[in-house]
Amino acid sequence: MKSKIIKGIKSLKLKNLFFLTVAGIVNAFGVTVFLAPVKLYDSGISGTSMLLSQITPENWTLSVFLIILNLPLFLYGLKKQGAQFTIYAIYTVGIYSLFAWLITDILPIDVSIASPLAGSDLLLCALFGGLISGLGSGLAIRFGGAMDGIEVMAVIFSKMLGISVGTFVMAYNVILYIVCGLILQSWILPLYSIVTYMAALKTVDFIVEGLDRSKGILIVTAKQEKVCSALSKEFEEGMTILDAKGFYSNADKKMVYIVLNRFQISKMRNIVHSIDPSAYITINEVADVYKMNNNNYE
Repeated sequence: MKSKIIKGIKSLKLKNLFFLTVAGIVNAFGVTVFLAPVKLYDSGISGTSMLLSQITPENWTLSVFLIILNLPLFLYGLKKQGAQFTIYAIYTVGIYSLFAWLITDILPIDVSIASPLAGSDLLLCALFGGLISGLGSGLAIRFGGAMDGIEVMAVIFSKMLGISVGTFVMAYNVILYIVCGLILQSWILPLYSIVTYMAALKTVDFIVEGLDRSKGILIVTAKQEKVCSALSKEFEEGMTILDAKGFYSNADKKMVYIVLNRFQISKMRNIVHSIDPSAYITINEVADVYKMNNNNYE
């Protein structure tokens, strides 16, 4: 175990630490400036920490609960997730906790009654709090860490329970918001917190998977050489040709795989069908594209 931790420390990258620092600061800003002042709740352990900080003595702050609840979860997931991820995650939560404390207790920002930017408007606080905290969480995931220990538990226990990671996280949050409603004896804030959760969820998707996803295109054609030549000339992109066989005709066919952006789809379709009107085209979203050398794809 000790050797794994040392190896994990040696593998840390300054670029990742920089963006994880930014992620922690951004998340702290979204939660403390928009959500906590009006008693809206973030998701996962962050939301649990917010609730506990409100129903316990003042010394038990949001920052304290973030460390107490997240640290054991990340350490528990050390074997499953690896030392590098665990160190990045603990570092990110540490930054989040530090800046949450600075904003609420040190800096001259009044977050005791209402949001200093959105006032007591619950919808604005829910939307902007969710967007900003989602930005922080998305950055954390993109650069190798995590903002919330519940995601680690989801990876570990979802298979045992026979559910997906997303279902596990959603189930936890549903239970959290129900508990909040029962404790507060009001469902207004928990319902607005669901708006926060959905805004954060979409923002995380955008940050992790990209604002403008590429499109992966499979073209089944009998004129693959002409199709590839035309597409290569037009888009200057590499392609992969795959062997295929028709189920009913039993005829040998070729499939062409190419990745384009959404603005190139219409032109691609026109080019392919002008060469082979019977060509079969399927298009799927691609979250990330990594290219070292175009020659590898041709």
